[in-house]
Amino acid sequence: MPLPPKKKERRELIGPVLHFRGVQGDRWRISALFVLTGAAEPPDMEVDGVLLPAPARHIATLDDRHVWRWEFAVPRAAAESRVGFGFAGGDHWYMTVPGTDEAPRIAYTACNGTEDESVFSQGNPPRNARWGDLNARHRSLPFHLLLHGGDQLYADAVWTDCPTLEAWRSLSSQDQLEAPFTEEMAGQAERFYFDLYCRQWSQAEAAALLSTVPSIMMWDDHDIFDGWGSHPDDQRNCAVFQGLHDVARRAFALFQLGCAVEDPADCVWGAATGTFTQGFRIGNLGIFAPDLRTERSQSRVMGEDTWGLLPGWLDRFTGCDHLLFMSSVPMVFANLHMVERLVNLLPGQASMEDDLRDQWRSYVHEKEYHRLITLLGDIARERGMRITFLSGEIHLGACGVIRGSGYDLWQLTSSGIVHPAPSKLYAGILERLSRGRETIATGTTLEMLPFPETGRRYIRARNWLALHFDEDRRLNARWHVEGAAEALTRVVQV
Repeated sequence: MPLPPKKKERRELIGPVLHFRGVQGDRWRISALFVLTGAAEPPDMEVDGVLLPAPARHIATLDDRHVWRWEFAVPRAAAESRVGFGFAGGDHWYMTVPGTDEAPRIAYTACNGTEDESVFSQGNPPRNARWGDLNARHRSLPFHLLLHGGDQLYADAVWTDCPTLEAWRSLSSQDQLEAPFTEEMAGQAERFYFDLYCRQWSQAEAAALLSTVPSIMMWDDHDIFDGWGSHPDDQRNCAVFQGLHDVARRAFALFQLGCAVEDPADCVWGAATGTFTQGFRIGNLGIFAPDLRTERSQSRVMGEDTWGLLPGWLDRFTGCDHLLFMSSVPMVFANLHMVERLVNLLPGQASMEDDLRDQWRSYVHEKEYHRLITLLGDIARERGMRITFLSGEIHLGACGVIRGSGYDLWQLTSSGIVHPAPSKLYAGILERLSRGRETIATGTTLEMLPFPETGRRYIRARNWLALHFDEDRRLNARWHVEGAAEALTRVVQV
């Protein structure tokens, strides 16, 4: 067995970051990501005192920082078990693996940051207070999976922190469209994303969860930069936008999926078409995380290649009782068509226009939205499968339902774990727009449901979501809300 390198030769910058790789037979498959300094190979890793037969895999380098990945599978017993893993003769961590006879306990988060980090120095609660709350709950009753629904990173500062990109922004609109994406731009952007991930993943409150609960992560616009995909087509397709997207894409794959773009994990079902769509099946529970950013444009959310593959992907969940469908943007939300059309007429509202265009319920995505509702509704009815949407993005908590002929599609929205809530005015407008039941198609209605504890349809405070299945296979959803003494609860019937 090789000796561990001397302490001065190696330093952990981040890690472990656990990524869920799915279930194979009775084994719980995991990868563990570390960023270490120094050229020395890391020590061997052991799981429950047994050395892994395969060494770490080196998957990326930037300067003196090296990204390493270990992969291992843990046998599952009938009841849940606590598993220790770590470096031989060094640091160790622990995770809890669900039993084969039980569904996993799941935590869901979204919006892990903000466009302006200075807000946390203005007397607001600590930046990571909700992460601290989640960690305290985890220590009391451990979670088996941690789902991240988008905007794990707020990378909007790439335009100001990279001098070459800041200079590009000062060009005329036409010159911006014609400018190349230079090697210097690429180098600065690569370092920006790498540094930002290292800062994010090393913050103590989040790191405690990332190192002890395997994650499933899907990106949204801020993981690239604000509004990606909802910009005008000529801007989205210009060399600088496309080049920056490629850098962000590689960083996302590395830090949020634990793999290189060229060597995706087998849970990345969309790899063949260049997307990060992922799927997992755990007994009678399915988890599906479609990539709603890579192919996005002003006129579409998913490309036709993805639409062609979608029915086959969903067929893989045949026999499941319940499918958790991670849609970064809520499927069940207020109708903002009139607001969007009004904003389009106002000058200087490009950012708000992008935010509204991002929504599934934007009038420009209406046809595609109904296409997806029809597909999922048919599957839910024909297979007797409950489908529940998990979403973030709106910086509010919410619950809603689409009811059709022989099916209900539930929506659970939780956001943000870090991002502050919007203004009372905005939340109040949404409350008024969300009253009543809306008919969205013949025989199909949409309704935002008030929480019994508050009488309101939206939670205007930072929050995260806990999910567990009870003995009757009902999904119990609990929003843990900043400033609230008790969690807000909804029960989704099977």
